[in-house]
Amino acid sequence: MSDAIDLSVDFAGLRLANPVCTASGTCGYADELADYLDLNRLGAFVTKSITVEPRAGNATPRIVETDAGMLNAIGLANIGLERFIREKVPLLEGMAPAVFVNVAGRRIEEYVAVAERLAECGAIAGLELNVSCPNVKQGGITFGTDPDQIAKVTAAVKAVAGGKCLMVKLTPSVTDITACARAAVDAGADALSLVNTFPAMVIDVASRRPVLANVTGGLSGPAIRPIAVHLVHRVWREVAGPRGIPLMGMGGIRTASDALEFILAGATAVAVGTATLIDPDTAERIINGLAAYCRRTGTTRLADLIGAVQ
Repeated sequence: MSDAIDLSVDFAGLRLANPVCTASGTCGYADELADYLDLNRLGAFVTKSITVEPRAGNATPRIVETDAGMLNAIGLANIGLERFIREKVPLLEGMAPAVFVNVAGRRIEEYVAVAERLAECGAIAGLELNVSCPNVKQGGITFGTDPDQIAKVTAAVKAVAGGKCLMVKLTPSVTDITACARAAVDAGADALSLVNTFPAMVIDVASRRPVLANVTGGLSGPAIRPIAVHLVHRVWREVAGPRGIPLMGMGGIRTASDALEFILAGATAVAVGTATLIDPDTAERIINGLAAYCRRTGTTRLADLIGAVQ
């Protein structure tokens, strides 16, 4: 990459070397991808969800492929807060990219408990507040579809976050996503990530039963990208842009061109999720592709492209 090309972006005061990040739930705790991807080339690393207590997640089968994506109903399976701090935080120390931990819970008190402990960890730059998971019976999307609840949980976590960047993850399964975005920002969110998966269902026609044990799952992958781009642009235009709030866009990103759509729509950063499960070095290829695009178009600062759609 030419020294004249600057891929860096300012994400709520955090300088990211480039805008390419991992999407929570698809990249584990970092060590799982280390053999396939140079993690230090990422702009940011977002861990899978962490809850107060360990979670086994939903019954299997809990993943099914579709023609243009994937449904998952993992159910926030994770090792729990204390084990995460003891075993995984040391792996995150010394990583070049900013590290965000995705925080989940069933009640506001649980979100607060996780955030309060993570605020003490120097290796963590920010928290991604997961108020939009469609695959759990309590919490999750029940918070994310109600602007009042979004405001309450965001304000409560902000109060204990210890200056960490607080990013709220929005669900697309609402009538007006800008109302949810506005509620999060008004309550103190430093950034927003969008979109989470779409609730969906696959039926086995032979057995006439749902394929997933959970019946429904979250649809991700290329099928949702055009909708995600639209929602990112709408939130940027109506809420985030005027307020100076950075967005992390996600939903079906596989190539540098896909990433550029989100950036032009208003995203400061982009997260790669489902594509990582197919090709673990997708994020690194996208970084290279963004540099190539800048060279080809004479763009010296990638940040100049944020929200630059005509």
